[in-house]
Amino acid sequence: MKTTNPNDRKFLTRFAWISIGAAVLTMVLKTIAYLLTGSIGLLSDALESLVNLAGALMALTMLTIAARPADEDHTYGHSKAEYFSSGVEGTLILVAAVSIIYTAIPRFISPKPLEQVGLGLAVSVGASVINLIAARTLLKAGKRYDSITLEANSHHLMTDVWTSVGVLGGVGVVALTGWERLDPIVAFIVAGNIIWSGVRIVRESALGLMDTALPVEEQEVLKKILEPYTQKGVQYHALRTRQSGSRRFASMHVLVPDTWTVQKGHQLLESIEAEIRHALPSITVFTHLEPINDPASFEDTNLDRPEP
Repeated sequence: MKTTNPNDRKFLTRFAWISIGAAVLTMVLKTIAYLLTGSIGLLSDALESLVNLAGALMALTMLTIAARPADEDHTYGHSKAEYFSSGVEGTLILVAAVSIIYTAIPRFISPKPLEQVGLGLAVSVGASVINLIAARTLLKAGKRYDSITLEANSHHLMTDVWTSVGVLGGVGVVALTGWERLDPIVAFIVAGNIIWSGVRIVRESALGLMDTALPVEEQEVLKKILEPYTQKGVQYHALRTRQSGSRRFASMHVLVPDTWTVQKGHQLLESIEAEIRHALPSITVFTHLEPINDPASFEDTNLDRPEP
């Protein structure tokens, strides 16, 4: 068995602080925009920023925990903590959507005119630009460092950006046409988009907590690495993979001729594991050597070995 040295990921918390700063600033700006205009759409936008702040704080906490090294109680590390963060963030997105719908219903029933639309829109545009910059920064970091927390936080902020675009468009049309009921209608549309985003993030978090296998393309990489060895008379089975936050895990049984020495088998496993670690970053590989001519070697291909 070979294990890659865990990367020091404490530096990822600085990206969470970017998200926190953006959430606070945009929440203040959007609240000012709502107070200036009285737009329920802009109020829904401000409420989502409050959820953004809660999500960013959760991300900071979970990234801090995930960066801790393995210990006696968590021998596989703490990287799975990131799934809790993204799950909570997805749930918060759904809560924001419900809040928006709840707030928009009375305004849809009894529309009200908007005030100081130009100034309110200008303030909201500034807030959207801040969110866009923060979202792009987090997404780039999330993909580069394989952090589901940063990616979820980025998608959350991008949801806020598209929310703002829809709200700004709706408020602008209301100002031009005088159709006041369009303002809460836009809020309903925004809520629908937020629900879709929240459900997707929660689903991804659940899959991670369920020890879902590595993506198909990464499994193909593993099989491609093993293929040359099979052409030389070596076999393998019980290939299993899973992902835990930024870390990957793979295990397999490698079957070799009975005449091989322990040293030769060991060198083979070293070679296989080294190739896998080179191809897939942050992966821990577990291998088990077995004699190819022993019938017992084929009795544990499934997760649970049958009783004798």
